[in-house]
Amino acid sequence: MRLYIVTAASIVVLLIIALVVRKYRPRKLNSDAYTARWQAIQKNCANKKTWTVAVVEADSLLDEVLKRRKYKGKTAGERLVKAQHDLKNNESVWFGHKLCNRIKQENLKKISKHDTLESLSGFRQALKDLGALPEKVVTTPQIIKPETIAPETEPLA
Repeated sequence: MRLYIVTAASIVVLLIIALVVRKYRPRKLNSDAYTARWQAIQKNCANKKTWTVAVVEADSLLDEVLKRRKYKGKTAGERLVKAQHDLKNNESVWFGHKLCNRIKQENLKKISKHDTLESLSGFRQALKDLGALPEKVVTTPQIIKPETIAPETEPLA
């Protein structure tokens, strides 16, 4: 009888541990979806007028990944503080986050190419460090050009 009680108690404890681990384990990230979003952000770099949009969207994407990875904090900055030990390029990430805050608060319309590249480089590395982007991410869509082009045929009369 006593053996049954010990066995049942052990099973209950193991189930509770499994549920707790499952709840607090970081969710697996869909790197294909994040790669597609990153490529859309990169397209904003083609025009100087949309550089600020690219920085704000990249900061937002990073914050979303931090939330999915279960970093605690009320703000993106608080979550970045918690994630610092997991990120390789903290300085660029913080530079980008602070630049994003300036864009929002001061309503900046223009930023330099250097600031844009510094910010996006830091965000990209952080997204890689957190597993949202693969190590080798294609930053621009590839256009495949056919080797030969079939000649057009004349329309039938």
